[in-house]
Amino acid sequence: MADTSPPTPEPPAAATAQIGVDSWVSEEDQRREGRKWLGRTWERLPPAGKLALLTPAIAVPFLPLSEANIYNYGLFILIYALLALGLNVVVGFAGLLDLGYVAFFGFGAYIYAFLSGTHHEKGHVYTHHWAAQWSILTAVVMCAVIGLFLGSSSRRLLGDYLAIVTLFFGQAFVVFTNSADPYGITNGSNGLGNIDPLRFFAFGASFTVSSTRGYYWFLFGCVIVVLIVLHLLSESRTGRAWKASREDPLAAEMMGMPVNRLKIMAFSFGAAIAGLAGSVFAAAQTGAFPQNFGTQVLILIYAVVILGGTGSLTGMLAGATAIIVSFQVLDSTSPPNNARTLFYLSLVVGVVVIFKKSRAQMAVAVASTVALGFALHAIVHEVWPRGTSGQVTSGGYLTGAIKHWVLLPTNPNRLAVYGYLALIVLVITIVQLKGWWRVAVVPPTIVLTAFVWENLLIQQPAVTRYVLFGVLLIALMATRPQGLFGTAKVEIA
Repeated sequence: MADTSPPTPEPPAAATAQIGVDSWVSEEDQRREGRKWLGRTWERLPPAGKLALLTPAIAVPFLPLSEANIYNYGLFILIYALLALGLNVVVGFAGLLDLGYVAFFGFGAYIYAFLSGTHHEKGHVYTHHWAAQWSILTAVVMCAVIGLFLGSSSRRLLGDYLAIVTLFFGQAFVVFTNSADPYGITNGSNGLGNIDPLRFFAFGASFTVSSTRGYYWFLFGCVIVVLIVLHLLSESRTGRAWKASREDPLAAEMMGMPVNRLKIMAFSFGAAIAGLAGSVFAAAQTGAFPQNFGTQVLILIYAVVILGGTGSLTGMLAGATAIIVSFQVLDSTSPPNNARTLFYLSLVVGVVVIFKKSRAQMAVAVASTVALGFALHAIVHEVWPRGTSGQVTSGGYLTGAIKHWVLLPTNPNRLAVYGYLALIVLVITIVQLKGWWRVAVVPPTIVLTAFVWENLLIQQPAVTRYVLFGVLLIALMATRPQGLFGTAKVEIA
C-alpha cells in the first residue's frame, strides 16, 4: 500500500538561525569578515592600542616648529579635542542636543581669569592670584554646577525643544559678557586681561608654565586623563545606561533606569570638561574675551564630534586634528598656496569617494574632467579672450596648470557669483544621480568648482573655511554616516 503521508519538510537553509533573532543580525558576523582588514584591525584593538593615536602628538614639542605654529596647531587641536570629548558625553553618550555647550567653555575661562589676575575696572579693583590648581578646580566645579542647573531645568525636553533652550543659554552668555557688566566683573566687550599664567603652589614649592610648549604638555596630560576617565565611565553601568537612554528613553525608563538623572549627569560631566578647557585656554592666551566663545566656536566643536564619530573617544582626536589643521591652513594670514593644495586634494578625495565602487567610472570621470577643462579653456580663449586673461592669485607651482585649465576672467565678480549658484544646483543633482548619469555630471561640476574657487572663494578665506567644512561633513555623512570612528547602526533608509 502506497504511503500517503505528507512529505517531511526540508530543514531551513539557515540552520543556525535562532528564534527571535533577525536574519540580518545573525549574518552580521559574516559581513564583518568581509570588511577590509583595516576596519577589522581597528575593532580588535584594545583601548590602549586606540589610545596610541596620541603617540605622534608626543613628538610635536620636539619638532622644529615655531612657538606660533605650536600655539595655532598643537594647542588648538588639544583644546578642541578636550571640548569635543566633553560634548561627546552629552551628544554621543546621552544623545542630547546641547547648542549652548560653548557657554561652559566661556564660564571656565572667565572664572579662571577672575580668580587668577588683577583687574581695575569702573573704580573697582579685583586682585586675586590663586594658584592654578585651585582656580582650575573652582572653574571645573562651578561649570559642573551650572550644567547641573541647566540639565535640571530642561530634563523633560528632547530634540528641538532642548536645542532651543540650550541655544538661548549660550546666546545669553555672549550677550551678558558683551553688554551686561555688573561692577566691572566681565569688563564688557573688552574682556579680562592681565591673567596669571599657570602657576602651581604645593608643599612650599612653585612651578610656572610660561612657554607654549609647557602649555602643550599640560593640555596633553589633561586630554590623557579625560580620555581614561571617559573610557572607564563609558564601560561602567552609568555609561551603558547613558547609551540605553540615548537609543530609547522610554524603554530605558521602563527598565528602571533614572533617565532624568542620567541627563543631568551628562550635562554636568560635559560642562566640567568644557570648564577645564576654558580655564587652560584663558591662561594660555592670558585673557578671556567674549568673541572667543561665539557661535562659530560651537560650529567647530560640533564639526569635530560629527567628523570623529559621536560616541567615539579616539574619534574626537582625529576629528580635532582634521578640523583644526584645515581651519588654520585656510586662515586669511596663511599663504594661498596652502589653501589651494588642500582644496584640490579635497576634490581628488571627493572623486575617489564618489566612485569607490567602480574604477572604470572613476577613470572615465577623471579623464573627462581634464579634457573638459582644457577644451573649455581653448574655446573661451578663441571666442572671448577676456575670459582667460585674469591672473592667478599666488599659484606657485600650480600656476601653469591653473592658467591653462581654469577660466580666469579679468572681472569675474558677477560670473563667479552665478557660477557659485550653479555649482549648488549641480552638487544637489549629483547626489540624486547614480551610475553613468553621475559620471556625466561630475566633470562639469569639478570644472565649475575650480572656477568658483579661483575667482571667488580663494579671495574670501573667512567664508571659504566654513564652505569647505560643510562640504566635508556632507560628503562624510553621505558615505559614512557614523563618522570616522563611530559605530554603524541598523537603520531603515
